[in-house]
Amino acid sequence: MKKISLVVYLLLLAGLLVAPFIGFYPVFVMKLLCFALFASAFNLLLGYTGLLSFGHAAFFGGAAYAAGHAMKVWGFTPELGLLLGTGVGALLGLAFGWLAIRRQGIYFAMITLALAQLIYFIALQAPFTHGEDGLQGVPRGKLFGIVSLRDDLTLYYVTIVIVVAAFLLIARTIHSPFGQVLKGIKENEPRAISLGYEVNRYKLLAFVISAAISGLAGSLKALVLGFATLSDVHWSASGHVILMTLVGGLGTLSGPLVGSAVVVLVENKVGEFGDLLASLSHVDWFRTLGESVTIVTGLIFVVCVLAFRRGIMGEVIAFFDRRRARGG
Repeated sequence: MKKISLVVYLLLLAGLLVAPFIGFYPVFVMKLLCFALFASAFNLLLGYTGLLSFGHAAFFGGAAYAAGHAMKVWGFTPELGLLLGTGVGALLGLAFGWLAIRRQGIYFAMITLALAQLIYFIALQAPFTHGEDGLQGVPRGKLFGIVSLRDDLTLYYVTIVIVVAAFLLIARTIHSPFGQVLKGIKENEPRAISLGYEVNRYKLLAFVISAAISGLAGSLKALVLGFATLSDVHWSASGHVILMTLVGGLGTLSGPLVGSAVVVLVENKVGEFGDLLASLSHVDWFRTLGESVTIVTGLIFVVCVLAFRRGIMGEVIAFFDRRRARGG
């Protein structure tokens, strides 16, 4: 199974490398990669540690604002802006986690949501975020002062390197002894405590790592798209990342990648699909699909929950596991 997974990941990477040359718009794929990284970071917390956070938008959007402001106003180079955004995500994660891990279950989730809303209102009122207008015109600049990122194709391959490196870090974390302890905490926290593990310390570290990588994803999105807006820190962004993770497959490495692709593609292409159906069937109602994207994504979520209880990749993995068991 590990060999099959490795082959699939290599094929996916090869597909990303050639995507701009076979008709895919580089900026759209970069946006998808940013959300895939965001969902993977969230999955580390929920899928492998069992902590449901409703506040991850604070790390994603807060880092986007911080990195965008640093690159636009302070003249930071892209790598320094990304590092700053990652650091902001980690610091917010440390503050959020220190307060939230004292509670469990729905109380943990509500604390993270309340703290995230605090960040949202700060972003709404702070002068450097420009309120409802958002932070616009974030320059791409030159990487290390040498490589210009103004060209979409150059930035595209830089984005791939960053996302792949971060994904490998997540995978290494999951398969490390630290990651095994996190799985043990998720499965049976009292048992982990009885074995002598300082559970709260492990939870806090997992929270900070997840927040830092979410911050990297938000900073990268600000660099790619050139702006950061209130939607990045709104509670709905936290809902989106939960949706991506659940649709793709909770507790699987590949699940967030698939889930983010499904959700982002639906949000961006459902309008075009509606226009196509309207032109083929001569029914104008289909043209309203683009305005009802939240309804469509909601329906997809309901279908996945009913038909794919483990998520898309969770069901695929379970299918191959059953086949291997029968074959054995």
